[in-house]
Amino acid sequence: MSATEASASKPILVFQTDFTYAEGAVSSMYGVVKSVDRTLEIFDGTHYIPKFDTWSASYRLYQSLPFWPVGTIYVSVVDPGVGTSRRACVARTSGGHYVVTPDNGSLTHLARYVGIEEVRQIDERTNRLPGTRGTSVFAGRDVFGYTAARLASGAITWEEVGLRYPVEEVVVHDFPEPAIRDGSVVGIVEIVDPNFGNAWTSIPVALLCELDVTYGDLLRVEICHAGESVYRGVVPFVRSFGMVGKGDPLAYANEVMKVAFALGQGSFVARTGVGFGPEWTVRVAASLEIRCAGSIEIV
Repeated sequence: MSATEASASKPILVFQTDFTYAEGAVSSMYGVVKSVDRTLEIFDGTHYIPKFDTWSASYRLYQSLPFWPVGTIYVSVVDPGVGTSRRACVARTSGGHYVVTPDNGSLTHLARYVGIEEVRQIDERTNRLPGTRGTSVFAGRDVFGYTAARLASGAITWEEVGLRYPVEEVVVHDFPEPAIRDGSVVGIVEIVDPNFGNAWTSIPVALLCELDVTYGDLLRVEICHAGESVYRGVVPFVRSFGMVGKGDPLAYANEVMKVAFALGQGSFVARTGVGFGPEWTVRVAASLEIRCAGSIEIV
């Protein structure tokens, strides 16, 4: 078998962290992988997860992991509890992907939206980079990267990762299910797009359609933080960003078929100050207002 054939027969490794590329942490993890097996393929998810933000780590897994081939091993290292008693684990999703991660909330969205079939605690007696037991601060390299490489290379079996524990014990962030209440759809701002400044909600477009909303309709929107109103406005529900004027607000169906808000060639987040997470609630309803000519003002 050629090196190319050998590589194609093994799972792909994808890494996401909050490390950035400002120093050598990412390079060290990749070096460990290649030291285990030179033929393993490595790709980046992102290394710009906000520091210590396990919620964002969880969402980025949900956003991208399902689009990788079945069997792909995703290594997610956002680990504010590194060196503590939090579990180091490998989870197998219902879609047949694997996630090597601290069990600290980073599996929240996969558990809710995709499903976790089985989870195993990494046995660090055998699945820890030799010579690193004197340090407890770089599990991304010494435990997660090393275990992922051993699993992908076939050096260990799934059962040899470590002991299985109940899926119900996986640590998850609590947040409400979107629902229709009093003629409105309510949910949360689940994440923001750090590059373009769009705000993505937890509200499925299908739920909005239950209010008989169609493209071209106006929506009344209110976003609150911890119960305090931060943004109120009337925006058109359109298919894409170019269907409004520059700087005008819009609602659209994002890439995971949920309701999101944006500005035409601008940043909705920068304009409004909206953030994300379970405390950022959003209410959307069909507007009875008549659309006027020109732009729609943000209130």
